[in-house]
Amino acid sequence: MSTTADMPSVHNPANSIIQYFKYDHLPEHLQAVSKAIGDVALEMNRVIPEGPEKSAGLRKLLEAKDCFVRANLG
Repeated sequence: MSTTADMPSVHNPANSIIQYFKYDHLPEHLQAVSKAIGDVALEMNRVIPEGPEKSAGLRKLLEAKDCFVRANLG
C-alpha cells in the first residue's frame, strides 16, 4: 500500500500536484476518505505519461478529494 511517505519528489507539474494528496495530518476518520483518492492519484501519476491531460486529471481528483473530505467533516 502507498503511504504519504511514498509521495514522489516535486520535479514536474503533476508531481507538484501530488503533494496535496497527503493525508497523515488529517484526523483518522478523514484519512480514510483522503487516502482512497490519494492512492488513485499516485497510481495515475505512476502509469500515465506526463502531459496536460494528466495534470488536468490530477487537479480534478484533488478537487474531488477536497469535496469528499469536506462532506465527511459533519
